[in-house]
Amino acid sequence: MIDEPRYQHLVSDVFRRIEDALDDVEPEVVDVEARGDVLSLGCKNGVRIILNTQRPTRQIWLAARTHAWHFSLGEDGRWLDDKGRGDELFSTVSRLLGEHAGLDCTL
Repeated sequence: MIDEPRYQHLVSDVFRRIEDALDDVEPEVVDVEARGDVLSLGCKNGVRIILNTQRPTRQIWLAARTHAWHFSLGEDGRWLDDKGRGDELFSTVSRLLGEHAGLDCTL
């Protein structure tokens, strides 16, 4: 398991990458709100995409509508869902932004 400072650094990089990608998007399309360990993306159709840290497990949890993912850092440096579906964090967030905000973006 990675140590706390390294985990915090990696999570900060993830949140910053998502925020930077949405920097030029109008708030009516995606409203980005970062507070502590939570990054909330409010989409134009009313759906909220929530990312939050899970320090004890060193994961990033993602929720949207009735779905939830628990992403762990893989040996290859990618954040992969631990439920065995093969979902990767950035591609999952990109897909959700396409579905709920109409954005065509690759994070």
